[in-house]
Formats: sequence, structure tokens, C-alpha cells
Amino acid sequence: MLRQLRRAAAGLASVLALGFAGSALAEPALWAIKDHDSTIYLFGTIHVLKPDTQWRSAKIDKALTTSGDLTLEIVGADDPAVMQPLVLKYGLDPSNPLSGKIPAETFKHASELAQAGGVPPQALNMMRPWLAAVSLSMLPVIKAGYDPKSGVEQVLAKEVKAAGKPENAFETPEQQIRFFADLPVKTEADFLRATLDDVDEGVGKIDKMVAAWAAGDVRELEAEFISEMKGDYPELYDLLIVKRNEDWARQLKTKLAGSGVSFVAVGSGHLVGPDSVQAQLAKLGIKAERVE
Repeated sequence: MLRQLRRAAAGLASVLALGFAGSALAEPALWAIKDHDSTIYLFGTIHVLKPDTQWRSAKIDKALTTSGDLTLEIVGADDPAVMQPLVLKYGLDPSNPLSGKIPAETFKHASELAQAGGVPPQALNMMRPWLAAVSLSMLPVIKAGYDPKSGVEQVLAKEVKAAGKPENAFETPEQQIRFFADLPVKTEADFLRATLDDVDEGVGKIDKMVAAWAAGDVRELEAEFISEMKGDYPELYDLLIVKRNEDWARQLKTKLAGSGVSFVAVGSGHLVGPDSVQAQLAKLGIKAERVE
């Protein structure tokens, strides 16, 4: 449950560790919006991958090479100097322990997972529910061999920096972290419980999701990322998906009014479903077409 919620959190702590082993030909989906003097490529990402993941394709490489800049959800997600102060400010609450905010059985479950991953229960107990969820979701996939340094954004940013091209962001690190810090109390607790359920289901389900991404299977991605969240948590879906997609579409419209070629990379869940970035662009009179 709530996979897309954890995907939104990946910018602040490489939250959702995903991977797809193997060497099969990768063709993740790529879209483009254009006018007479501009092209903006839209690429859905997986934030953390296994080192041997094969996801590059000729069309992705061409789009990135011809682009003059890169836009991500946030810039600075991998910089402790940027993220640690925000986590301390918005993620810890030592005066109100986690054990007092959630049922005893839930805290026991979380503590067992934390200990198995090398996180002391005392440290867990200082966390707010959203940060506990973010932290716990990372543990089993890292143990299974996934590496945050292999995530798509990390790879793209490194290449763009080496080429001397600028990086931009739709949101600031503080904006993104506050999507979680400002959740209603009940929703925040639900997020933690849902994360524990997903951790129990194991890594195999995540592999299936990333296989769909690597194959460019947008229907399966919608089923994995969007359908459950929209049905079970409509308020959360509206906050974390719809409103952000609307905002990003407005920013893209402004960017399209300029000139040149640009590459945009955001979590895959934002580019599938009825409220995707492409759907929001269509409302603004801008058609996104899949690059074949």
C-alpha cells in the first residue's frame, strides 16, 4: 500500500529502494511536449535500483544528450548538509515518543523490523510516524542488494553535471519533506501501518513493479502506483499526486514558453493514471506524446 507516497519521499532519503536484476533490453517510457521552438522530455524514474539494472535505451540517451538542462523533483536529496537539518526539524519528536502515537502491536512490529535492520528501538521511538515509515521501508530492499547510488536521478544528475549543464527542481527539499510532516495525524499513522504491511509482503512485489517500469508498461505502473492509493486514501492521493502534478504542469507550461530542449525526470507514479502530469498538461492545452 501507499507505494507512491514512499516514492514522493525518495527525494529526501532515497526512501523507496527498488530494483530489477537481469540484462533484458530496457525500454522505460518516455514522453515529450513541444511547440515551435521547444521540446521537453518527460521521463518517469525509479529512485533506487540494483547496480546491475539495465534501463538505458538509445531514445533516452539521445533525449538526454540533446537537452540543455535537467529538471528533477528536488535538487540536493543526496546532500546530508541539506537534508539532515530538515529531518531533525520535521522528523523527530523525542518529547512525544512514537510508542505513544500508535498501537502497541504496531510499535512492536516496527521495532522488530528496525532491530533486524540495525536501527535501535530507542532511535525509532524518537521518530514521527512518517519518518519511521520512510526509514523502515528502506531496510529490506537495501538488505536485498539495492543501492541508492544506482537510482535514476543519481545517474542522470551525475551525467548532466559532468557535461556542465544546469539542474533545476520543481520543489525545494523543505517543500517535499513537509508533504509528510504536515500530514494529518491519522493519515500519518496510516502511512506507517501501510508501510509495515508492504515490508511484510517482501521484495518480490517490488521487483514486479520495477519490471513493469523497465518494460514501459504504463498500465501495470498505474495499477501498482496509483489505483490502490486513489481508492483507499483519496485525500492523501489528492495532496501528494493531483495537486503536485497540477503545479508541475503549470511550471512546464511556463518552461515550454521559452526555447530549447530540456529533460525532466520525476517519479514514475506522476506520469501514469488519470491525474498524471500529462493529463494536467492536456487541461492547459498542451499535448504530451510518447516517444517511440
